[in-house]
Formats: sequence, structure tokens, C-alpha cells
Amino acid sequence: MTIAVPYENGQVFQHFGHTAQFKLYKTQDGAVTASRIVDTAGSGHGALAGFLAAQGVEALLCGGIGTGARNALRDARIEVYGGVSGDADEAVAAFLAGRLAWDPDAQCSHHEGHAHEHAGSCGSHGCGGSCGK
Repeated sequence: MTIAVPYENGQVFQHFGHTAQFKLYKTQDGAVTASRIVDTAGSGHGALAGFLAAQGVEALLCGGIGTGARNALRDARIEVYGGVSGDADEAVAAFLAGRLAWDPDAQCSHHEGHAHEHAGSCGSHGCGGSCGK
């Protein structure tokens, strides 16, 4: 199985659609066999599902994620585990051990219904806590 995590400085990056890098983990028999960091090359929200599918990703551990991205990932047959935070390697280890704390309803819905620009993670722009934090 290949697992992807939006990645920044060793942590799970909290805004899926703005991630510049993913850490990809190859796993077998419940253990990580290899990992690498890949740049998204500027791909945003909708394009990231295709990017991850091309990398062979089967599961995504992430923080906040919008409905459109969730739908695109579902269509690409990628399982989404939202509301994850903290150290990326530890999150993957917890996932493989069956003890990952995640929120199936974690959303980053601040894009829907109003337009604004922001930079950085969802935690820094005041989306009202709807980004899985």
C-alpha cells in the first residue's frame, strides 16, 4: 500500500489544497518499507487527486480537506483520513497499527460560499476551526 501525507517540516500540513509537498510511504505487512518526499509542482485542490493517483496512492492522511477534494479523491479510489495532525511519520505508524486518531468529518470548508485569498496553513487564517484542527 502507498500512503500519502501532506508534508511540511516533518508535520502533517493542515491545508490539503495548498500543500507543496507530500511524503509518500510504501508499506507492506504493516510496516513502512520506503518513503520519499515529492513536490506537487504547484498542483492545487482538484489536480492533487490525479497527482496522488499517478503516484499509486491508496490512502491519504491529512488535516483539513474540502468537499471537492474529498470527492475527487474518492473518484480516484483514494481513502481519506482527515483531521490528522502532528508528526507525519508517527501518524503513518499509528495508521498501520490501527490506532490513528482521525475525524471522518474533518472539513476545510472556508472556500465554499465566499472567496478570499490566504497563505499558509488553515490554522493561521481563522477558518473557525473547520479545518480539522
